[in-house]
Amino acid sequence: MDRAALPAAVEPKKKGNVRFAFACAILASMTSILLGYDIGVMSGASLYIQKDLKINDTQLEVLMGILNVYSLIGSFAAGRTSDWIGRRFTIVFAAVIFFAGALIMGFSVNYAMLMFGRFVAGIGVGYALMIAPVYTAEVSPASARGFLTSFPEVFINFGILLGYVSNFAFARLSLHLGWRIMLGIGAVPSVLLAFMVLGMPESPRWLVMKGRLADAKVVLAKTSDTPEEAAERLADIKTAAGIPLDLDGDVVAVPKNKGSSEEKRVWKDLILSPTKAMRHILIAGIGIHFFQQSSGIDAVVLYSPRVFKSAGITGDNRLLGTTVAVGATKTVFILVATFLLDRIGRRPLLLSSTGGVIVSLVGLATGLTVISRHPDEKITWAIVLCIFCIMAYVAFFSIGLGPITWVFFFAYLPETRGRTLEDMSSLFGHTATHKQGAADADDDAGKEKKVEMAATN
Repeated sequence: MDRAALPAAVEPKKKGNVRFAFACAILASMTSILLGYDIGVMSGASLYIQKDLKINDTQLEVLMGILNVYSLIGSFAAGRTSDWIGRRFTIVFAAVIFFAGALIMGFSVNYAMLMFGRFVAGIGVGYALMIAPVYTAEVSPASARGFLTSFPEVFINFGILLGYVSNFAFARLSLHLGWRIMLGIGAVPSVLLAFMVLGMPESPRWLVMKGRLADAKVVLAKTSDTPEEAAERLADIKTAAGIPLDLDGDVVAVPKNKGSSEEKRVWKDLILSPTKAMRHILIAGIGIHFFQQSSGIDAVVLYSPRVFKSAGITGDNRLLGTTVAVGATKTVFILVATFLLDRIGRRPLLLSSTGGVIVSLVGLATGLTVISRHPDEKITWAIVLCIFCIMAYVAFFSIGLGPITWVFFFAYLPETRGRTLEDMSSLFGHTATHKQGAADADDDAGKEKKVEMAATN
């Protein structure tokens, strides 16, 4: 496909296109604010919910931790929904669901109603977390995809900070009203987000999958570094959709079931018959996500007021003010990490982050142990140690474990850096299409060797 195939009126210029893709990625990733706000605000609101609704610790723990279970439902449903109505309207749909959940929680009169609102909000969070990275990856040029796909983690941290600030701002209200406003005001960013997203273009991949080639060309021209890259991305997506490369037009017919059969083939190769190198990559990818969550970040973020209370800090205002400092530290360091990813490298940041997290948690455990063994004494050095270790923990987490898990497959692995999404689909599923003939077998062996070398570096 040549340069003339792209609309002349929107012929791309590299800097302008990066800015446009940057703006689209920011708007899409802002859906992550919903998750961050829900986590942050619940940490402080829980202090007042327990007093007002007179619930026990077990009920409170279920209320705070159940969001991850509910969000799984939204995550599973988001894929089909986005294929049906498009990425952009799925983001709007996620914002609408969270809006409803926030209102229900804000007007809750008992524990059951609060749990139902938590359920609705969790569905919206699941939708948002699934669709934001997908849209960002599909609209971003290959040169900036790794950087742009780290944005969801940035906005999660910003949402957590907003939740902490909301706790501190409304803590002085009456017990009956304060926590309800903390939760209900979360509906405001979802409304703003829904309207802003309507100004975004649709994903070019989804447009091609629906046969809307003219619309896809316009978006690709605006989000690619060069006209050649735009043409290459269009050709790759057409191939993935089963559309002949020589078939052109504003709207074309898309072969039925081509995309679904290709998707099933790729997943079958990944799960049932992965190569040794691919198994290595899967273990690394799943492992880094597992250890990110098992490092205890959710516990620190959700229960930071209780941790500070255990450390000897008294008074709700002091507790909530200290959590604001935690949120600010986390946000600042995630921004620093975002700009250091391409300069220092992912591996050094990840290793330093992991080491810092371990040392910080050991220090926090030491301080809390000393304080718990001397309940009648105020041990200043142990209190200072606990506060310092919590701040250090969120800082170290934010420079490595936080953002790198989001960019792992797009930038951390050498064999995916700079590739289009269709290139990566071929890479992850190449074993199913190269099994006949000695020449094809040799080709497979060569590809596997390259992937093994990249995966072990």
